Amino acid sequence: MESPAQNPSRSADRGQQTATGPAPEVSIVVPTYREAENIRTLATRIAAAMSPTGRPYEVILVDDDSRDGTDQLVADLLREGLPLRLIVRVGQRGLSSAVIRGFREAQGHILVCMDADLSHPPEALPRLIAALDDPSVDFVIGSRHVEGGSTDENWGLLRRLYSGAAALMARPFTRAKDPMAGYFALPRRVFQRADALNPIGYKIGLELMVKCDCAHVREIPIHFADRKFGQSKLNLKEQLRYINHLCRLARYKIGRRLVHRSRP
Repeated sequence: MESPAQNPSRSADRGQQTATGPAPEVSIVVPTYREAENIRTLATRIAAAMSPTGRPYEVILVDDDSRDGTDQLVADLLREGLPLRLIVRVGQRGLSSAVIRGFREAQGHILVCMDADLSHPPEALPRLIAALDDPSVDFVIGSRHVEGGSTDENWGLLRRLYSGAAALMARPFTRAKDPMAGYFALPRRVFQRADALNPIGYKIGLELMVKCDCAHVREIPIHFADRKFGQSKLNLKEQLRYINHLCRLARYKIGRRLVHRSRP
């Protein structure tokens, strides 16, 4: 039987709220779980960043049944004219599967993923999206680790060491300097060529780079800010899932090579 992880679109939904307006060119997917304190600020900052671009967009909030007032908040923002869609999943949680669900329901031909906790600056959206105007680019990362990128000063030594070690462990799969970033964009056509997505944990960007066969990755510098409200989802369990994720990606890559070698 197919599991929700294998097909994130198969989950019970408590309901959807959708804005009306012009067909979006850009779909910004934001996975949420108990992030109600951040959503209004995020939505208004996205609107301010996207308005000068002239590109119609939608923000798709994929919420894992937070029951923290997110429903009512989105209803209020819809009445204010912000282009939001809310999908509430019941009986399923997980950042990666939420992102895939949002991408599958997105209407835009440019897909963006960003966090709800305001760590990813919405002001960088125009630069990430513009990078995809180059048809040779198939994946764009909002990067902390390229020249011009930065993190808040209160990042501790252990957090920096973990980030560096995690990026080093991903080196067999990509040469990107910030492969762990959760702030990224890709064309719908690239997402549609994804092979056997089976996301676990929260590092969906690395899985997409590998399974969409992204050869031309561009990194745009951002400042990564610490969250002000809510609690971080990063914990020891997620770190262990990351190691499991790398093992699964390694098996996938080896399997692909064996298939190619066996072909006449």
